[in-house]
Amino acid sequence: MTDLDGKRFRNPAYGDRAPVALYRQDGDLLWADFEGGDVRKGALSGRRLPDGSLEFGYTMVMTSGDVITGRCNSVPETGDDGRVTLHETWERYGPHAATGVSELREV
Repeated sequence: MTDLDGKRFRNPAYGDRAPVALYRQDGDLLWADFEGGDVRKGALSGRRLPDGSLEFGYTMVMTSGDVITGRCNSVPETGDDGRVTLHETWERYGPHAATGVSELREV
């Protein structure tokens, strides 16, 4: 299993405006801070499951002032170049309720 501690990720679909997340890991404990683009500040915390997948909750304060919360399940995959891609399935709650899939790539 790939250790994510100190790795930085962004969603390539948003180009250079995508928020950048700095992941930290201690055993199965996982957390990250992120910002950039429309996200003023974001944070996540969760854990790595025995199968290597990740489950975590997140919050974001947007430049609009909106606060968004949700949960995510993510499956890390290491590419031929050694960089990690996180394949995510996410859900948001409240007035911004939505579900979706996305990819974050190591930068």
